Amino acid sequence: MLLIKNARVYAPQDLGLCDLLVAGTQVLAIDKQLTLSGIACEQYDAQGQWLVPGFVDSLAHIAGGGGEGGFATRTPELQPTDAVRAGVTHLVGVLGTDATCRSLADLYGKTQSLNAFGLNCFMHSGSYEIPVKTLTGNLRNDLMLVQPVIGVGEIAIADHRGSQPSWQELARVVSDVRVAAMLAGKGGAVSIHVGEDPSGLTLLNQVADNTALPVNQFLPTHMGRNDRLIDQGVGFAKRGGWVDFTTSTTDAILAMGERPAHDALLYAMAQGAPLSQLCFSSDAQGSLPHFNAAGQLDGLELASIDSLWAETAALIRNKSLGVPDALRVITTNPARALGLAAGKVAVKGGADFNLVDPQALTITGNVCRGRWMMRDGELLAHTPFER
Repeated sequence: MLLIKNARVYAPQDLGLCDLLVAGTQVLAIDKQLTLSGIACEQYDAQGQWLVPGFVDSLAHIAGGGGEGGFATRTPELQPTDAVRAGVTHLVGVLGTDATCRSLADLYGKTQSLNAFGLNCFMHSGSYEIPVKTLTGNLRNDLMLVQPVIGVGEIAIADHRGSQPSWQELARVVSDVRVAAMLAGKGGAVSIHVGEDPSGLTLLNQVADNTALPVNQFLPTHMGRNDRLIDQGVGFAKRGGWVDFTTSTTDAILAMGERPAHDALLYAMAQGAPLSQLCFSSDAQGSLPHFNAAGQLDGLELASIDSLWAETAALIRNKSLGVPDALRVITTNPARALGLAAGKVAVKGGADFNLVDPQALTITGNVCRGRWMMRDGELLAHTPFER
């Protein structure tokens, strides 16, 4: 058992200064003053640090990504300790542009590797392309028979690297995912990579307008590319859809008109988008390519998982949002979008949380599945190959 004393608990709602008791992988109690006697229990004095939910990252290229500049530009896989340092306790692995030399079998292996390490990792079937590639040969079977598969994506639209699907083709994919997810008790999110083409969210709106499929089945990401796309996202959020802003970016991409995620969120909210429909994701280990006017790659950088908290902390540091509202975009909101029981600190809920220095806004501690992964800034969890 683990007893955390004197923590300012954001669940993400502000519970004030509390003690929190962990038993196994669950939170057993949260109260103003907890005492135990006659029971072996580790006690830790948080000394007023914030205790916040473990972060939920809905899009990470955990097995590596990239390759748009040839084989030399393939990106490396995610190191589990990077997720720990970043405070991410739940994440979803995806394939992107390359589903030929990168496979769903490899993604599955990496997903299970991260789970074995002690994280909560899931994956999507598919990639940028339609027809969708699958593990079992059938998308419904993937959702129903493969435990960590919780959705599909990231399917590319409005992008020269996508398959240029029609709305009818996309609707059939969404239908398969929705039915299978209902039968399997999963969320069935359809992760959508939205590119720079002005068509933006047109396909998603066409599916919603012409079928009985709910708009919130879609989770479109990279929505901060430019103000035109954010404006489309505002309308999408107002009709009940999700809008996800990517926290990883580069100076070159920002110079092309993209807004940093924290700024894109505030812009969208100022235009009337409800906070309840807005999320952040890191796109970790994905390539951040820059293409010139001729469509040729002329720059490439690596997306980082620690950007998830950096952009959220910017909202808090700038006092743009209160702590509970800022936390929602990386906790309860993405958890709802994915259909996961995560993103909250609650009695009988999972013991997945972070400790944060309230002055520096740095992550000092991480507990995942009830186990210390990092304490006082020191990593306690290691892979077999770390010395």
